[in-house]
Amino acid sequence: MLVVGKVEVVQSYQRLLRAVSWSLNVPSVVRLTNYVKRKRIQVAMTRQNLFLRDNYQCQYCMKKLPVKELTRDHVLPRSQGGPMTWENIVAACGPCNMKKGGRTPRQARMKLARKPVRPQGLLSKYTLNLGRPEAAWSNYLSWRNS
Repeated sequence: MLVVGKVEVVQSYQRLLRAVSWSLNVPSVVRLTNYVKRKRIQVAMTRQNLFLRDNYQCQYCMKKLPVKELTRDHVLPRSQGGPMTWENIVAACGPCNMKKGGRTPRQARMKLARKPVRPQGLLSKYTLNLGRPEAAWSNYLSWRNS
């Protein structure tokens, strides 16, 4: 991207990148010269994605469970016209799903831990923890100690 002019080097490391006819310092911070607008990705409504969104937790009792022990629960039951959408389906354990039955959480006197929402980006069960970012990046990233 640097060679074709799509990025500009803002900061570099001291290490050199060498080729037969040229060498340059290895970039540590680059800036895009043109913003590329990307189309938002629609996340498919699948059991796996639902459980990822809800962090493999029952949304009523908040127990974290393996996939085989989780079920999908319609907040507004299908029998009452509830749609099959991200905003109406949550992960639930079997006992909580049975207790709620064909009722709304209010009718069953149960409380949802979180309001179900449509995910805005890709879901992944793998997160990459790279630790603390490079010192050179600190002016460009908002970083909190966890």
